[in-house]
Amino acid sequence: MDFRFKAGRLPMLVSMPHAGTDIPDEVAGSMAPCATARADTDWHLPELYGFLEEMGVSTISARWSRYLIDLNRPPENTNLYPGMDTTGLCPVDTFGRESLYLPGKTPDDAEVRRRLERYWMPYHEQLRAELDRLTREFGSVVLWDAHSIASIVPRFFEGRLPDLNFGTAEGKSCAPGLEQAVLKVARAQDRFSIAVNGRFKGGHITRQYGQPEQGVHAIQLEMCQCLYMNEQAPFEYRPDVAGEVQPLLKDMIGAGLAWVRA
Repeated sequence: MDFRFKAGRLPMLVSMPHAGTDIPDEVAGSMAPCATARADTDWHLPELYGFLEEMGVSTISARWSRYLIDLNRPPENTNLYPGMDTTGLCPVDTFGRESLYLPGKTPDDAEVRRRLERYWMPYHEQLRAELDRLTREFGSVVLWDAHSIASIVPRFFEGRLPDLNFGTAEGKSCAPGLEQAVLKVARAQDRFSIAVNGRFKGGHITRQYGQPEQGVHAIQLEMCQCLYMNEQAPFEYRPDVAGEVQPLLKDMIGAGLAWVRA
């Protein structure tokens, strides 16, 4: 399979488009040694969000590494943050600006199109199909796009990133009520810092599928990896640390569900 999918019984789908680590052999052979570390992966998110299956929430997570193709970029590869530095649909360098490919091996236009068809499309077809199923059954659905990133990445932002970064495309990808319901829970605690539509406003998935007028309400959460894992290789999961943030994640997911079901 090109992704891991579990259908749930509630009006929510949690997407993890950057959790994949696999790179097919025919592409791996053209990549530089730094690519093997897969440093920019959203490590361990399926484990962090492991409570979703028991809750009955649908989940989809990537199998393939974002170094192969980025499932959260538009197929035409437009910059989601004009004027700001970002990595593209088929990234050519890491967040640390290391080249991902051996000299002369960067993917050409034909290879990018091949990867779109072979690896990008299956994830989005399943995501769309599940949103359609849930919308037919419940009328409205929440799409929660789950991400994580190292807390310090000078290429993209100054200093340390806030712990929890919510994006709703400046309020366009969901109804105000959903954003308010989730943020009420987030702001009820003072342990984790919060930003809303700051450096991260939501990627392609949030912006493309978040159509409140059609019953799909999308919100992205980009969280600092230090909240649940070691940020340095080999990027170990830290159950002791993760256990501190998981109750809040579960409560925020619950608030989203309560809102959409009301």
